[in-house]
Amino acid sequence: MKRLPMTLVAGALLTAVFAVAALVSLAWTPHAVEGMNIATRLQPPGADHWFGTDHFGRDILSMIMVGARTSIAVAVIAVGMGMVLGVPLGLLAAANRGGLIDEVIMRGNDLVFAFPALVIAILITAVFGPSAVNAIIAIGIFNTPVFARVTRGGALSLWTLDYIRAARVAGKGAGRISIEHILPNIANLLIVQGTIQFSLGILAEAALSYVGLGAQPPTPSWGRMLAEAQTMIAMAPHLAIIPGLAIVLTVLGLNLMGDGLRDILDPKLRRAR
Repeated sequence: MKRLPMTLVAGALLTAVFAVAALVSLAWTPHAVEGMNIATRLQPPGADHWFGTDHFGRDILSMIMVGARTSIAVAVIAVGMGMVLGVPLGLLAAANRGGLIDEVIMRGNDLVFAFPALVIAILITAVFGPSAVNAIIAIGIFNTPVFARVTRGGALSLWTLDYIRAARVAGKGAGRISIEHILPNIANLLIVQGTIQFSLGILAEAALSYVGLGAQPPTPSWGRMLAEAQTMIAMAPHLAIIPGLAIVLTVLGLNLMGDGLRDILDPKLRRAR
């Protein structure tokens, strides 16, 4: 039995820690997330509060756990949205390579790429107001052309192969070939890209919450915890260090897991090993 890449194992362990914390927070947290106690405000990490308390006396560990739930939920839904919209567009563009449909889809992707997720979120919140749902929509819109490009690139490399020609000679249409033959053979690319976009989704959610466009109070968010900590970093550095580490470790774990999955799923890398 082949050994799993260490990057995959390390990444999966780091990701699992925060995934478990998010799941546990659905039923239990060490302290009430919305419980304020001014008498215990700005306490450093200790026995009663392992990660300390914030300027309202709220337990930071509890907020980190619920914040993990918020970040993961936003990233999963946004990446899923980008994949559901982007993969069919990429398959359609590849099936009509060089034609009008391909050109329209790819120029549309270029247009979306011109507006980062933060700018899209600003446009959406200017109309509908800031919320986690609008952050999901903004990140999902930005992810759509990413998956469209990856899908199109992977599909184009397959359309010239002999078994695809044989399927066309057998009378299969472009849509059926895309679903039955192209999509299963580029699934490895989409899985790896999905892992990478998941980590970027975590960062995007934190950035949007940092500027007040993501999850709104009283829902805890790692990005907003960083924003609230910046004026008190000299007297209570743990307020910024702990949520910052949570973001860094989660993104690192997902990136390591993506590298490990690429090592396993990429045929060229398997042959090289």
